[in-house]
Amino acid sequence: MIKVIALDLEGTLISNAVSQFPRPGLLDFLNKCKSMCSRVVIFTTVREEVFRAVAKLLVSESCAPDWFETIEYINWHGKTKNLSFIPDVAVDEALLVDDMHLYVHPGQEASWVEISKFEHPYPETDTELSSILNEIQKRM
Repeated sequence: MIKVIALDLEGTLISNAVSQFPRPGLLDFLNKCKSMCSRVVIFTTVREEVFRAVAKLLVSESCAPDWFETIEYINWHGKTKNLSFIPDVAVDEALLVDDMHLYVHPGQEASWVEISKFEHPYPETDTELSSILNEIQKRM
């Protein structure tokens, strides 16, 4: 049973921490993730203080729901996003939505939900977030 959806930030939810273009459908995606799973966390290489500034901006621009500003941030170290860094959850109870296979911890590939990278020219026609929702629902 999936208890946590862990979301990458750069290339997944937004362009990057510098330009901060939200991926089309971000608000709806985040709300649907929260309705499917009570615990949604951020699992990113971006430092927490930078992430919080990005989150605040996305909320202020109505691109993300209010709760996104205070979403649980996962502190981690190493080269991969080991789901065991998420407190109080077994690895097989979490899903990682990320565009970079290099960050998937060895042996945790079954918990990875691959999303294509959101990159320049940041098309408004991008529908990856809604497609990924279907994949998440299948795994729930």
